[in-house]
Amino acid sequence: MSGRPRLFSQASCDLTDSFVAGLDQKEKDEWSFDFANTAHDGQLPPSGDWRTWLIMAGRGFGKTRAGAEWVRSLAEANRHARIALIGASLGEARSVMVEGESGILACSPPERRPVFEPSLRRLRWPNGAEAMLCGGSIAAME
Repeated sequence: MSGRPRLFSQASCDLTDSFVAGLDQKEKDEWSFDFANTAHDGQLPPSGDWRTWLIMAGRGFGKTRAGAEWVRSLAEANRHARIALIGASLGEARSVMVEGESGILACSPPERRPVFEPSLRRLRWPNGAEAMLCGGSIAAME
């Protein structure tokens, strides 16, 4: 992620548009995929050494986008990453976390977008990182 978190999260559309207009084409292509530009505080991972990140928020807060961006950042930073995407069901994991409007595929730049292999329940990033889709259910935990 970018080194300028929250820089544009409170900026007016005019200010943001003016800034983007001054970028070269490569920077413009990356702009919409640099989540740190527009994320609000609750959508950015906590700093420090942690094992659990809980986002307890209502509808429309951006929980799915925050999770997708965090997973994408892990995968892009570590080609050896092996990630589990666990949803209430396999269908929910696929339709929300992977293919949803705020899912991993939607928030990934085309040249770094993972390939989704539905029959294998796997996302594979160009650098070799992988994420497996899992469906959790009460029956499976009994």
